[in-house]
Amino acid sequence: MNTDSSRNSQQNVSRNRFEFEEGGQTAYLEFEVDGHGWMTLWHTEVPSQLRGRGIAGMLAQTAFEYARENKLKVDVICPVALDYVQKHPEFKDLIGK
Repeated sequence: MNTDSSRNSQQNVSRNRFEFEEGGQTAYLEFEVDGHGWMTLWHTEVPSQLRGRGIAGMLAQTAFEYARENKLKVDVICPVALDYVQKHPEFKDLIGK
């Protein structure tokens, strides 16, 4: 994402969601981490005003990077996150068996 839009946006983790906020709109990826080393990616939602800018992919990348940093295996339910990992094989090793 370019720096101009990054200045006016905020990305954070809260309530088991990775969030991206801009202009009063919030895009998010819902996830859950269990106590056994697994992270489940449930759902991604991007408001129509924020679509077409790669925000869903950025949220998925953030989730996979979080999983890697925290040594978690990932269970992908969300179609957006599944599509992302298929296009970015560097994260395939995180998908649990």
